[in-house]
Amino acid sequence: MTEPLPYVRDVLTEAQVALTAQSIASMQEPCGAIPWTVGEHVDIWNHVEAAMALLVGGQVEAAERAYDWVPTMQRPDGSWPMKIVAGEVDDERGEVNMSAYFAVGIWHHWLVRHEIAYVVKHWPSVRDGLDWVVSQQLPFGGINWTPTKDFALLAGSSSIYQSLRAGVALAELLDDPQPEWELAGGRLGHAIRHHRDLFEDKSTYSMDWYYPILGGAIRGEAALEHLAPRWNDFVVPGMGIHCVDTNPWVTGAETCELAMALDAVGDHKRALDLLADMQLMRDREDGAYWTGWVYEGEIKDVYWPVEHTTYTAAAVILAVDALGETYGHSSPGSGIMRGTSLAPHFEEIALECGCESVVIGG
Repeated sequence: MTEPLPYVRDVLTEAQVALTAQSIASMQEPCGAIPWTVGEHVDIWNHVEAAMALLVGGQVEAAERAYDWVPTMQRPDGSWPMKIVAGEVDDERGEVNMSAYFAVGIWHHWLVRHEIAYVVKHWPSVRDGLDWVVSQQLPFGGINWTPTKDFALLAGSSSIYQSLRAGVALAELLDDPQPEWELAGGRLGHAIRHHRDLFEDKSTYSMDWYYPILGGAIRGEAALEHLAPRWNDFVVPGMGIHCVDTNPWVTGAETCELAMALDAVGDHKRALDLLADMQLMRDREDGAYWTGWVYEGEIKDVYWPVEHTTYTAAAVILAVDALGETYGHSSPGSGIMRGTSLAPHFEEIALECGCESVVIGG
């Protein structure tokens, strides 16, 4: 019997989720790569997120073709190029959160499919990628964005925190301990919780606001306290959230990611409202999603850019899966953003920032 697909009552049905997954598959390139949209570039982070959504949405063959493509673009040092267009490298810089995220995808595949041979197949690529990422850690605990720059990004480093927990979970599954990842994870989590001022200032972007929660470094009441001061800067009732706080433009992917962050800390009602609000970006014919909606200015009440993006559709499916656990139905991978299926949080030990070590438990 086929496993039912995720759904959220009164927001998206199983059939609608399946249609959105098909919209992602329709933009997949023959080699397995999933670009932002047709003719656009591929980056490993968004590609992996799309593969996760394909798996949840019942497109197993397409998801595995996507995962199998990832190692073909990995470099000898373990990193991946920042941009790939039609199979050719367009921006050769290594980027840390992109190079870490394969761990999340493979752990998610394990949760959904429980195929150990598939994990074993891709473990060397995951391990090499995380080894390279850990090598880019700065003394205060953040992860240097790329070797060509001398700063860490808060959103990217927060995503890496989740990737390290997924990597350690995979290492435990395969009995291949990676203590250096745990040490780096403790330093990274400490930096996100206590040294956010040392990251590059990107505070106009909503991702810097909610990613410390989405990535799992901040939880509980501290997460809600972190979100409260800037809620009205980013959230537009009835529409979604801003990508950048200065622009009258709400974006679907960021809205769904905030919904997943809220779900992770138990704020299910506001998460559900955001997921429902952003459905204004759904193409009712094929289930794809427009990137965003401009609601004020000289040109308003228009979709912009005028394109369907795979990463927006992917964020919708993953948000449905997360919220389906409370409001409908979910897959075995639905806890990937809540972190309930990841390795425990890391101890804050051997810090190089000058702070005392703190054991925070599991």
